[in-house]
Amino acid sequence: MADVLRYDKDCIFCKIIKGEIPSTKVYEDENCYAFRDINPQAPVHILVVPKTHIASCADIDAENAHIAGEIFTAIAFIARQEGLDGGYRVITNCGEDAGQTVHHLHFHILAGVKMGERLL
Repeated sequence: MADVLRYDKDCIFCKIIKGEIPSTKVYEDENCYAFRDINPQAPVHILVVPKTHIASCADIDAENAHIAGEIFTAIAFIARQEGLDGGYRVITNCGEDAGQTVHHLHFHILAGVKMGERLL
């Protein structure tokens, strides 16, 4: 049985999920939506978001933890679909100090360029 989806009327990602703001969809299933970033930081830059509003990874709890697992299953599928055989990076920011600017849990898939092992 699907979860009851919760939306935040002011959240840009909720508006994208609902189709109120256009996006270039890469993947969609019952619990998550993936689309190309409009300001890519790498040749491949895809955002993967839960369809239900969860503000950040700090808000993952026993009731919604399965969604995070489903997102990572989707990330693996997307990477295969996109042919990211050389590797890719998955990043999420949690909170202001980490650079989270949209307060809806999201994961960045970055690829298409050789990245160093440093994150900062």
